[in-house]
Amino acid sequence: MNNKSTVTDYLLKLGIDFEQYDHDAAFTIEECERIKKAKGWELCKNLLLKNSNGSQFWLLLMKSDKSFVTSQVSKKLESSRLSFASGEEMLKKLQTPPGSLSILSLIFDKEKEVRLAVDRQLLEDEYFYCHPCDNTSSLKIKTSDITEKFLPSLGIEAKITEI
Repeated sequence: MNNKSTVTDYLLKLGIDFEQYDHDAAFTIEECERIKKAKGWELCKNLLLKNSNGSQFWLLLMKSDKSFVTSQVSKKLESSRLSFASGEEMLKKLQTPPGSLSILSLIFDKEKEVRLAVDRQLLEDEYFYCHPCDNTSSLKIKTSDITEKFLPSLGIEAKITEI
């Protein structure tokens, strides 16, 4: 399965325009600095979290310069002791390998097991930048297309929070 083509085909089917930038693999937010220098695009942090007993999963999106503080985020999401999900859990839930996770990974959550939490600041920007579930490409998409077309197409309502 080619995640990138599945994702881009899905976006096109929804009538969502995007700009694609292909680059060397970027596994960390630090490696994404190359993309920022080349294109001026700032990709956000994408964290797959789970509660202490693994019964609840969250995809948390936040600005790249913000720090993840477990206790604060757990409280805001009303979830006990959040921690990072494993790479195996990421593959199982979202068919996305570590380093390639993004909001677009939610198209692979057929069981609707992953909740979405988004830092309010991300939604204030005109454009949203993310990997198409493949860390050798990045996409520039209108934020309004994410909130008004993409998420509704999946039946997902994001929990908007302050990180």
